[in-house]
Amino acid sequence: MRALIQRVLHSSVHISGKEHASIGKGLLVFIGIENADDHDDIEWLSGKIVRLRIFNDNQGIMNLSVNDIRGEILVISQFTLHADTRKGNRPSYHLASKADHAVPIYNAFIEKLKKQFNGTVKTGIFGADMKISLINDGPVTIFIDSKCRN
Repeated sequence: MRALIQRVLHSSVHISGKEHASIGKGLLVFIGIENADDHDDIEWLSGKIVRLRIFNDNQGIMNLSVNDIRGEILVISQFTLHADTRKGNRPSYHLASKADHAVPIYNAFIEKLKKQFNGTVKTGIFGADMKISLINDGPVTIFIDSKCRN
């Protein structure tokens, strides 16, 4: 699983011209799923996201997690995180899972995140054409791949 995490002051997702979900201060998490992903990836990545210390403490040092600041999380599915750009100019998405594998992993990831997180978790709709808006705080953007844990 791959996650692109952005520390935000506000983020929202619109689907078919209507706001579907929005959050205040917290994390916008784009999640990409590949065929090799399983429950071990879910457990590791969800825990990493909840414990990631990327919010400033009183001294201005990134030392607090989204739990510590009582923030919110917005999760958006994004297969393009598995884009392979090694050949040519058109990315290949052969590493991204099809819905039959990805949807159960995505749903299990959200459920695990909700269990590990003390705050609100909101989502987009898997596979929908979504319009995402955000105010990136910092900016702080972190990329995590559950297959690269070293």
